[in-house]
Amino acid sequence: MTVVIKRAYEEAKKEDGVRILVDRIWPRGRSKEALQADHWMKELAPSPGLRKWFGHDPAKFEEFIEKYKEELADNKEALDELKKIIKEEEKVTLVYAAKDEERNQAAVLKKLLAEGI
Repeated sequence: MTVVIKRAYEEAKKEDGVRILVDRIWPRGRSKEALQADHWMKELAPSPGLRKWFGHDPAKFEEFIEKYKEELADNKEALDELKKIIKEEEKVTLVYAAKDEERNQAAVLKKLLAEGI
């Protein structure tokens, strides 16, 4: 099983495997056909309050990780569903819309999954 992340604005490819959108809101300007998401797991996205607080400010990223982990811990059902999909599939791509390719919820989620959350 392999988990990778990819921006919603990059071309969807067959090699992506199962594509899971992990944003709470649909990526602006992307059609369902262009995004080709197999699942939309809004529940795994940061809460609106956390997302607004973070504002993709690099200085807040470490604190964002901790707060996001707390939110994920409170959403065990959605996390278990994601883990089940990952276990069943050869490759899973977590799709996100943020411009920052290193500091976003999909990157955090991928890291936490690798650590066995």
